[in-house]
Amino acid sequence: MSAVNPSELEETEHERLDRELNQLLNELRVAMPGVQVLFAFLLAVPFQQRFTEVTDFQRDVYFVTLLAAAAASALFIAPTAYHRLMFRARDKPMLIHISTRLAVCGLACLALAMNGAVLLVTDVLFGRTTVAVTVAVTATLYVGLWFVLGLVRRVSGDGSY
Repeated sequence: MSAVNPSELEETEHERLDRELNQLLNELRVAMPGVQVLFAFLLAVPFQQRFTEVTDFQRDVYFVTLLAAAAASALFIAPTAYHRLMFRARDKPMLIHISTRLAVCGLACLALAMNGAVLLVTDVLFGRTTVAVTVAVTATLYVGLWFVLGLVRRVSGDGSY
């Protein structure tokens, strides 16, 4: 049984939707600066002198990482665009539904981009063993904390603290 905040029991549908939208927007505000900094870093990388020395593998990792950061940016910004286009259309339930999915997809792209950046830097600086261990640890960290933790809690239905 899940714990319910007593004030949530007294919410109207309109109040609940407003609260959910505000929570979603606050969550996106947390994620966006990280995506923006990573994306800016990735946009600057090819203009560095040493970039001409990268291997084909490093170049490919860079490109996938750049695309993942671009996708994360697009997915995190999409709820704002959708909201603006649908403003006053009384479509808040669908806005929250779609925006939640966009945010989760954005987190997946951000995890891929961050792991790609770690892979790229680690591959330039260290040997294959260090690369493999580092990427495995960071991937496990992102997937575990960002997805598995919440999904396990949701599936278990355990509302205790």
